[in-house]
Amino acid sequence: MIAKMKKLTFLVYYKEYEQFLEKLRDLGVVHIFTKSQGLAENQELQDSVRLAARYAAAIKFLQGTGVAADKHEGDVAKGEETLSLLTDLQNRQQQLVHRKQMVEKEISQLEPWGNFEYDNIKRLKAAGYDVNFYICSEKQFRDEWVDMFNATIINKVGSKIYFITVTPGSESPELEVEYAKLPETSLDNLKSSVENIEKECNDVDEKIKSLAQSSVADLEAAQKKIYSEIEFSKVVLTGDSLADNKLVLLEGWVPEVKSDDVKSFMDTQGAYYEISNPTPDDNVPILFNNDRFSRLFEPIIRLYMLPKYNELDLTPFFAPFFMLFFGLCLGDTGYGAFMVLAVAIYRMVSKNISASMKPILTLVQILGASTMVCGLLTGTCFGFNLYDIQVPFIQSMKEAISLDNKQMFNLSLILGGVQIIFGMMLKAVNQTIQLGFKYAVGTIGWIFVILSSALAFAGAMEMGGTVHMALVVIGLLMAYLYNSPGKNVFVNIGLGLWDSYNMATGLLGDILSYVRLFALGLSGGILASVFNSLAAGMSPDNIIAGPIVMVLIFLIGHSINIFMNVLGAMVHPMRLTFVEFFKNAGYEGGGKEYSPFKK
Repeated sequence: MIAKMKKLTFLVYYKEYEQFLEKLRDLGVVHIFTKSQGLAENQELQDSVRLAARYAAAIKFLQGTGVAADKHEGDVAKGEETLSLLTDLQNRQQQLVHRKQMVEKEISQLEPWGNFEYDNIKRLKAAGYDVNFYICSEKQFRDEWVDMFNATIINKVGSKIYFITVTPGSESPELEVEYAKLPETSLDNLKSSVENIEKECNDVDEKIKSLAQSSVADLEAAQKKIYSEIEFSKVVLTGDSLADNKLVLLEGWVPEVKSDDVKSFMDTQGAYYEISNPTPDDNVPILFNNDRFSRLFEPIIRLYMLPKYNELDLTPFFAPFFMLFFGLCLGDTGYGAFMVLAVAIYRMVSKNISASMKPILTLVQILGASTMVCGLLTGTCFGFNLYDIQVPFIQSMKEAISLDNKQMFNLSLILGGVQIIFGMMLKAVNQTIQLGFKYAVGTIGWIFVILSSALAFAGAMEMGGTVHMALVVIGLLMAYLYNSPGKNVFVNIGLGLWDSYNMATGLLGDILSYVRLFALGLSGGILASVFNSLAAGMSPDNIIAGPIVMVLIFLIGHSINIFMNVLGAMVHPMRLTFVEFFKNAGYEGGGKEYSPFKK
């Protein structure tokens, strides 16, 4: 269910505005919708956003080093220092990488010429001789260059010839081949430079790893501080200036149960305030107030969208169906028991389970328990049939609850019909709450028609009998004549005909969608039995190797099957909930979650 909210209006003197917001943030219960208009032009806010992005990138970078971070209370000041130090180290790392690439490029240029001291070239030049380096193909090289320019071949690499010429300074050759401009150092010096650069890179890497181990928590603390400042700035900019910018108007929302705390707080402040009920046009934030069981399924409805404030929260209504549908889709008692036991062992072994993780683990166990119960309908346990065991208790359970494939198929359709009719009932309730009872009359009429026909088909009343026809006629009159209050009767009849077409086509398709409950359970059971057959058939006839191969095939096969079927058992019930159930329940959604302004 959705918690009741109160609308708060504050009117604050502009000089006291930021001080007032600091105290309001310390209170930590008021939700304020921040506006986007004007935020992009605020330079201070944009600088904070960019700084937050730098912190996020730094944390991601350090976590990507693969070094386990120490767990401790983060220090904001140390986090700020870490960001500056890490930035310097990253810049130094980039410089070293670039420098190493340049040196390695020079090494590749110099390697074909061999290792020589460039000082010898300088001495020749000082003595009046010019040394030039050339590269050409074997076809381009001329033997006469040896006599004319003292050409000397230094190296041959493939079809390329590397040669030099030594000529008097006044007789430099002009050869139509590639001229090689080499670095003015030796190959040994360049290789030594690479080794030094690599040592510096290793030193920088070690410092970065040290930061990854000791300073991630500090960066996260500093990041949280920046996020808090960003949210504060957004709220500051959200206020509307009045009375020649002397007053600032701000609106917020608070849960009704917290309104007395806000009233007590505001009575101590020198600001005007007003607490009122929301109007139908207000965009009220959503705070769930469900029971312990329904609360476990709130993450599922969040995957779709939150309800509007003035409509029903469907979480308590789809939760039992979702649990049952998951069990039918997975449909194996052994798999369900594995889920329950695996989570129980994880809870016992793990020492640091977050508060947000605990409800998810409980949900997994509930879904596993549902799977265990639903698996008893077919007797499937890790691909084996439990009801093949000739034990009196198991055989009596088989007679009591066992269903064959035809019965499971019919059960899927019946559950689909029940959920769709239930959704239509919720739609009528929703229309009554939002618009008034008269707007729900048309929906109630269709419920009469569908429900009476379903009961007649099930044998609860005579199909086409007096009671059945009376309910159908009453329902059609309600659906045709009162489906849109306030409009012309002929318009209502036309809309009724259109609704009839949608009902005839859409309702059948919606119900048939629930066949997937039967199909997924059946396919998962067949695949499990196939892996059992493979484990038995492919194991060698050896007293040692045989059992080992059988167990490996069994474990690998069922691991694959559990993964695939658990995924399907989550996705398809979600599809039935979000499409068939929500559509027939008239669910609109679009609400924004309650997020109080706090540190």
